[in-house]
Amino acid sequence: MFETIQSETKYHGKAFSVREDQVRMPHGGISNLDIVEHVGAVTIFPIDEDGNVWFVRQYRHATGEELLELPAGTLDDGESPLACARREIQEEIDMAAGELQKIGEFFLAPGYSTEYMYVYLATDLTPSSLLGDDDEFLSVERIHITKVLEMAWENNLQDAKTLAGLMLALPYLDIPSDGFE
Repeated sequence: MFETIQSETKYHGKAFSVREDQVRMPHGGISNLDIVEHVGAVTIFPIDEDGNVWFVRQYRHATGEELLELPAGTLDDGESPLACARREIQEEIDMAAGELQKIGEFFLAPGYSTEYMYVYLATDLTPSSLLGDDDEFLSVERIHITKVLEMAWENNLQDAKTLAGLMLALPYLDIPSDGFE
């Protein structure tokens, strides 16, 4: 059995906090673990009536690269995941979803983080925008689902939440089978 002996917050920031836990392991040894505390987030899989998936491309400083990602965002204080998904899709791709359906949820990096991700399928898209975050510089890209699958299989999608969102969305999508067997 794991037992937390001591826990101390070492850093408190805008998006997350970091704590150090001293934990007694099942064999009796003691280990210090650094844990990122995160309020949770959403990822949205927006797909239009033509089979195009809407992505954002943005620079991620930790990677030193621009990544192609599904729209996503952190929950505001007291905000429900559904409300966050409605807000983020408008902020990031300037669209509203006539239907948002939760298709899954998961821990993003359970080895060191409490971040829990809710994934929504967004359909019946219509133009609608909200002012985005000051520190986000996004470009929107629409890519047909068959090309998205090729990109995933060819290791051209590098973002974990995007890959997980794609896998969770597949059972809900009508994908042509020609060329994918």
